[in-house]
Amino acid sequence: MITRKTTVFMADQRPEDWRILCDFDGTITPFDVTDVLLQRFAHPSWEDVEAQWLGGKITARECMERQVRLLDVPLHLLDAFLDTIPVVDGFVDFAQGCASQGVSLTVVSDGLDYAIRRILSRHGVGALPVIANRLRCLGASKYRLEFPYSIAGCASGVCKCAVAKAMDGEILLVGDGHSDCCVAGVSALVLARQGKKLQRHCATEGYPHLIFTDFYDVAARLDEIMYPHAPAAAALAEVRAA
Repeated sequence: MITRKTTVFMADQRPEDWRILCDFDGTITPFDVTDVLLQRFAHPSWEDVEAQWLGGKITARECMERQVRLLDVPLHLLDAFLDTIPVVDGFVDFAQGCASQGVSLTVVSDGLDYAIRRILSRHGVGALPVIANRLRCLGASKYRLEFPYSIAGCASGVCKCAVAKAMDGEILLVGDGHSDCCVAGVSALVLARQGKKLQRHCATEGYPHLIFTDFYDVAARLDEIMYPHAPAAAALAEVRAA
């Protein structure tokens, strides 16, 4: 539930003062794209690497770097598979609505930039700015991962907190999982996907947050905050009934 303090704060802001940071895997897409790529195209030992990360033996950045080296797929087959990946209902309309209203929307992910850009372009929103780990193709079917947005002391490939702190304006985070939990603490408001780790984290820490299931929910929530007298609930019902 949104708190009174946050409601008053957000109502005082103009839409162009917001900086929406949106996670990708499990937020814009219904599942983690990197995991699906590993399941389909990587040597089975990627699961051993995953177990080391889950056991706290290596960092998230080390885990991803080692797993990406285990991918074995020609680029054209990788592209063909990425072109089958769906986005969550309402995301394209949401992204286009942010652009038309002058609201800053940036995809910030600890995933693979190449995959993200390919999927966004496939769905007609390829112009969105993307901050993510850099996937490099090494010849026929091998890859490596680079980390242009990592910082010392952060276990993630992309330090979302550093990204947020470098932006002017107030941060609104849309996300679902582990890599979003840190930046939730420096955000004015969090929209957390229902039933996922970020929702539980925000509830435990007392961070102001709202829950969503799809991007029609996200758009309606933001409309209620930006334009408190607009019939957002009726508009949402209309969209879902169409």
